[in-house]
Amino acid sequence: MERPYTILSCAMSVDGYIDDASPDRLRLSSEEDFDEVDELRARCDAILVGAGTVRRDNPRLLVRSAERRQRREAEGRPGHLLKVVLTENGELDPRARFFTTGDAGKIVYTASGTYPACVERFRDAPDDVTVVDAGAPTDPARILADLGRRGVRRLLVEGGSRVHTLFLTAGLADEIRLAVAPFFVGDADAPRFVDAGAFANGPDHPMRLAEARTIGDIVVLRYLTGRPA
Repeated sequence: MERPYTILSCAMSVDGYIDDASPDRLRLSSEEDFDEVDELRARCDAILVGAGTVRRDNPRLLVRSAERRQRREAEGRPGHLLKVVLTENGELDPRARFFTTGDAGKIVYTASGTYPACVERFRDAPDDVTVVDAGAPTDPARILADLGRRGVRRLLVEGGSRVHTLFLTAGLADEIRLAVAPFFVGDADAPRFVDAGAFANGPDHPMRLAEARTIGDIVVLRYLTGRPA
């Protein structure tokens, strides 16, 4: 089974940070950029984040526009996306909004060693939550193969740093959408777009810039890594 076409989406500061180190979430995008990302979500089958994002931000990860949800339903798809979370230790709260909102199911991919405990943790969760053994450690290729078998053709990955690094070092990202905010963060304790790693698209295999444009003072860059859409 062919893996899904995988798009990474991230908003970051000019110096590459996706947040600051304060307790409050740093706003990096404008409403216009949020709306474009909502359209991107609406054109995908599933959305994936790491457990840290679920614990820190308590996101719903829904298609915000009613018109876009109606369009999806007219196409015979759920109004929202299948939601996917990656975790090494399985320590997620089944009451988080990630699990209690949406109409297309949720999948928890967890490391083999924590799989039994994670299944037990979600025993009383809604019926549309599925826990899957993703290997030891979690294997992104295994995850994508499983999503492909579940009918996912386009996957949107929205972070955080560890997850972006996991897919990019494995060479499993096909496209990257970066929204660059017009300011610096400059905090060594804050998270960046990616962590250190041996990336598939290094100097000897650069990405292709497919698009560069502005939304107000935000610059949107779209890179293709080498696999055709």
